[in-house]
Amino acid sequence: AAVLALCIWELFTAGFRLLPMPYFPSPAGVLESLVNDRALLFDSTWHSLILLALGYLLGVVLALITGICIGWSGRVRYWGMPLLKVVGPIPATAWVPLAMVVSPSSFGSAVGLIALAVWFPVTMLTASGISNTRASYLDVARTLGAGPAYLIFRVAIPAAMPSIFIGLFMGLGTSFLTLIVAETVGVKSGLGWYVSWAQGWAEYGKVFAALIIMAVFFSTIMTVLFKVRDRVLSWQKGVIKW
Repeated sequence: AAVLALCIWELFTAGFRLLPMPYFPSPAGVLESLVNDRALLFDSTWHSLILLALGYLLGVVLALITGICIGWSGRVRYWGMPLLKVVGPIPATAWVPLAMVVSPSSFGSAVGLIALAVWFPVTMLTASGISNTRASYLDVARTLGAGPAYLIFRVAIPAAMPSIFIGLFMGLGTSFLTLIVAETVGVKSGLGWYVSWAQGWAEYGKVFAALIIMAVFFSTIMTVLFKVRDRVLSWQKGVIKW
């Protein structure tokens, strides 16, 4: 299928020139850009990985804390859930102007925006999973003398892990989008910056080369998260998973 797609791409660009040049370069042109600009592409990919890792991990940690508190405590849920419903749905990219003013550096604002993009879905799914823990599990644990800490970390959180992982996947998807947007408005490195820079010079072969790198980069990270989920939720063997 990949070979067929490349052949069709070659025919539509270099062959019959049905697609406008230079906006749609041939596969050979994209490959040339990949080879000639490999050092800058590697550096951009590395910077994007660091930025994504910092923002994603920060967002996950904050979201887990927030989600557990909202899901477990009725008082926190009473005050926190309305605020979450108002602030959470706002796209992280809408906060770009404010982040550029508040943060002392473009790198810090990008990390904060990615963390914000991850925070909302992970918080919502974590709170939902914690609050929907079966009462029978908690009652049995209390009967055996379990305290609040044991109930949270050994009963509620394990029971909520399927929901938490759904939030992690949703957060990962939104973090990809936010990463690219954040890199185009302030950060001076990364794949998003590279695409913006190449487009400014009408180097569309480089743009397509970066898009290919993004596809491989993001799909690899998604595959790793699937592997982690399957390992953590190994007790769900036999259950149909998405």
